[in-house]
Amino acid sequence: MDNNNWMKQLLMLGIGTTSVVADKVREVSDQLVKDGKLDPEQAKAVMDDMVQQLKSEQGSWEGNVQRQMRNMLQDLGVARQSEVDELRGRIDRLERQVRDLENKLWR
Repeated sequence: MDNNNWMKQLLMLGIGTTSVVADKVREVSDQLVKDGKLDPEQAKAVMDDMVQQLKSEQGSWEGNVQRQMRNMLQDLGVARQSEVDELRGRIDRLERQVRDLENKLWR
């Protein structure tokens, strides 16, 4: 299972959701301007505020998704990369020790 692929898909989902919300807000503000209920400059200000807020929330959303993914993987018992690297190093050292012992026996 490629964890990075899942995380990328979740992040893309968040980005897509943000994009859809921004488009809907833009449609509503355009309609309000068209109906004369909102002045074009007010609509632009509202849009700019909404887009800025969505961008800032997207960053925190991405962080939350990453934290939740790490927690879920930890709960499932999936080893972190640092743990796998440490085990590889230990295996390499043990293999060297075994080779050294075998070489001593054959001398």
